[in-house]
Amino acid sequence: MDTEPPIHIPFNRPWIGSRERTYVAQALEAGWLAGDGPFGQRCAAWLQERFGVRQVLMTPSGTAALELAALLCDLRPGDEVLMPSFTFVSTANAVLRCGARPVFVEIRSDTLNLDESLLDQQATPRTRAVIPVHYAGVGCEMQAILDWARPRGVLVIEDAAQAVNASYRNRPLGSWGDAGVYSFHETKNYSCGEGGALCINRDDWIPRAHILRDKGTNRKQFLRGEVDRYTWHDIGSSFVAAELLMAFLWAQLEQMDELTAKRRTLFERYKEGLADCEKRGDLRLPCWPEHCQPNYHMFYVLTDSESARNALIAHLRRHGIQAVFHYVPLHISPMGRKLGYRAGMLAITERVSSCLLRLPMYAALRKDEQCEVIDAIRQFFGLG
Repeated sequence: MDTEPPIHIPFNRPWIGSRERTYVAQALEAGWLAGDGPFGQRCAAWLQERFGVRQVLMTPSGTAALELAALLCDLRPGDEVLMPSFTFVSTANAVLRCGARPVFVEIRSDTLNLDESLLDQQATPRTRAVIPVHYAGVGCEMQAILDWARPRGVLVIEDAAQAVNASYRNRPLGSWGDAGVYSFHETKNYSCGEGGALCINRDDWIPRAHILRDKGTNRKQFLRGEVDRYTWHDIGSSFVAAELLMAFLWAQLEQMDELTAKRRTLFERYKEGLADCEKRGDLRLPCWPEHCQPNYHMFYVLTDSESARNALIAHLRRHGIQAVFHYVPLHISPMGRKLGYRAGMLAITERVSSCLLRLPMYAALRKDEQCEVIDAIRQFFGLG
């Protein structure tokens, strides 16, 4: 019986160097393991300055940051929030946990981001917020979204989980909306296994954000010596990132430019190596407008059918290469169906989901390994 070879080129492999080990050891030696320690404060201050954000709060995950942002929006039952269906479940869960309803908007066929031209037709008097998701580290059309949202009093929360260090019109993603959300999950460009950050871009949200993040207490005021004790003031949860994670993350942030350069080289090599496949119509490769600067988070290909995508996955697997599909559209998931959505409502989203394949893409990917991936794909399409 034939057996498939073991995977020798995985989809993802985290970047772990000596600096990460050194900083984690320093955190252990210092004995500060809870949140908001020296490394956590350093990460927040660095992100604030680098990306021009008024306040950055480090969180245990991008999911936690989204939930914190939803609480700051003061979402209530009956409120509606516009978002793409082509996103991770955390985008919708943050809204549902507040009792509000996600309203799914079609994506653009070029960038795979939310189609800003469709916001008006999906909005109702109950629309409270919109969450554009910067897919693959490519910016949504933030100026158009803000121009639509501001006159209507609609809040804008950027899901920039994949877009740390990417920009739109020379301004960092995460700094455009009322708030933005970053993820430092193991699969992201800069990671600490699990981790995130909330970027707050309006001063009036900052005091309450600290209370919500500290389990609903005014602990921050107490630590600053502004009150003699702290107590319960609001709803909240434990949204503070542990110091060991922040020590690891600080090493990654220090290497941000180096890691980005590595990913750009990988991205451009894929683009060049698969150009013939695109020219023949076998695949479609990623693209973005000139006014967007990506962070090279992901390299995906779009096949002409689901069967071709699945066959390519199997072909690469037989070569010991792990390539994976991405989101199941939220509107056709079991939970989406419970909310009243059904297949056929968002044709572009459904087609993209069935045809998209993500290739191995991580800073530690060697040139010979990447060339092996490219050669296997070209072989599949008869380019050998």
